[in-house]
Amino acid sequence: MNAAALLAHYERIADAPDSVGRLRRFVLDLAVRGKLVPRCPSDGFATDLLGQIDAKKSLLIKAGEIKKERDLSNVDEATPFTLPYQWAWTRLGVITSYIQRGKSPKYSASDGSRVVSQKCVQWSGLDLSACRLITFESLDEYEPHRFLRDGDLLWNSTGTGTIGRVARVTAPPAKLVCDSHVTVVRCLLAVPEYVRIWLRTDDVYGTIEGRAAGSTNQVELTSQMAISQLVPLPPLAEQHRIVAKVDELMALCDRLEAARAEREVTRDRLAAASLARLNTPDPDPEAFQAHASFAISTAVPALTTRPDQIKQLRQTIINLAVRGKLVMQDPDDEPASKMIRRIKSSKLAAYDAEGLRVRAPVQYPTRHDLKFDFPLSWDLAAFDELFVIISGVTLGQKIPANESIDVPYLRVANVQRGYLALDVIKTVPVRESDLQRFSLRAGDILMTEGGDWDKLGRAAIWQCEVPDCIHQNHVFRVRSPSAEILPEWVTTYVNSVLGRAFFEDASKQTTNLASINMTQLRSCPIPVPPTAEQDRIVAKVKELMQLCDQLEASLESGSVARRRLLDALLHEALAPAKEFEEAA
Repeated sequence: MNAAALLAHYERIADAPDSVGRLRRFVLDLAVRGKLVPRCPSDGFATDLLGQIDAKKSLLIKAGEIKKERDLSNVDEATPFTLPYQWAWTRLGVITSYIQRGKSPKYSASDGSRVVSQKCVQWSGLDLSACRLITFESLDEYEPHRFLRDGDLLWNSTGTGTIGRVARVTAPPAKLVCDSHVTVVRCLLAVPEYVRIWLRTDDVYGTIEGRAAGSTNQVELTSQMAISQLVPLPPLAEQHRIVAKVDELMALCDRLEAARAEREVTRDRLAAASLARLNTPDPDPEAFQAHASFAISTAVPALTTRPDQIKQLRQTIINLAVRGKLVMQDPDDEPASKMIRRIKSSKLAAYDAEGLRVRAPVQYPTRHDLKFDFPLSWDLAAFDELFVIISGVTLGQKIPANESIDVPYLRVANVQRGYLALDVIKTVPVRESDLQRFSLRAGDILMTEGGDWDKLGRAAIWQCEVPDCIHQNHVFRVRSPSAEILPEWVTTYVNSVLGRAFFEDASKQTTNLASINMTQLRSCPIPVPPTAEQDRIVAKVKELMQLCDQLEASLESGSVARRRLLDALLHEALAPAKEFEEAA
């Protein structure tokens, strides 16, 4: 493989999902299929190596150093792929002198010797700092062959997420042992690192949990499964060449990964600096508007490569909107205070029209109650001053059959933050008078009482998507008596981080749960821009959210394109050169 050529092209697909990880896996796959290094006829055949291993084993058996094993020569079962003609399929038990699980030791709280557990066996190598201690008396009970040797492979045998990890022992300290969750694989003549390469491939590791025995709570790689594991075996000289090439390419992957991480850090810092600038007060509103427009439409999108970055951009847009920094204020707009006075009068008429009792006043908020500033041309009001708020129908009422009608109703699950999820609509029996009382109108704002933290104060707008629909008592209906306050402005505010802060502070909280009641909702403060400015803000938010949607779609299509290009590039850059085949 030409590493320089790969580097020259790699920048084109460096941001493809898991690009370096896929490159690593592809290198391993090519290595164990005989497609990574040239083959040499003078290497001989893998069958020659198997004969040498068999002869060596016979000597060890006669010397009493190992036990005679069952016949493992049958590999007629379906093998994963076809091998080069000098290679041979065999089993792990054939090319090893020892495969055995460790044993459960007697642990020591302080003074003792180290024992390797599955936590110590990492893809990066053996981490002895994670070792527990066993008593020295327990160590005396270990047979000599159980002490780890240089070149031993340690194969995790249990644990979802840890099973199948494999590391090689290098210059171990004296009398180092494993516990029962780790299998020791001791190669005989075969190169241990080549065997480790095979055990790391998707052909083995990618299927290990599915093939392991045990219950759904504890998967287990038994010693017999390890002994029977198929292995594609090259001649010994080729094993050494493969290991050297894999080491070279993994070092290249390390450099690519480091370069990508550095790029991501730089992008994150630039994007964070640009977004932070948008959240900093600016004495020159026109200059700020110019900067905000450039940052949102050009600078930040250019630095965006991940979906989580778009989420931050959306939050910043909303943050700017509710602070009055997304559009310029117009001195010709009617002050919001005059509009609020009109809405208060309209609200009293709406109470009469719906036959509702006027509630006792709540404590009204002041600018000081909010944790952010907004323009002087805006005003601050409580929900109770602007809206007619009611709770919904209580479920489970006993209603005589002759008075009952089934109608669709909205649950908490239907009201998401900024939209309605209407794929599942349930019905509830109610009296006809309840239908009239709780029936929803276009433009009504629906807000959730709470429960889990994510359900607290969610708000969405009803647009008559379901005829004759009502809402249950855990969903509040917030209805404006005037068209001068836009429901889109209200939901933009209450769904923002700044708007949600009120509900989080005011809610009744228990462990992982939070809820608000009617009184708390009525006292919720909301900054109110002039109606004309509300229109401009809502339009701008819509425009910028569409930009975010386009950016998200572009990221997805770009991700797919890079993924496809990565596939093509890997095949082109890593395919065996023509002389490989001719050498064979």
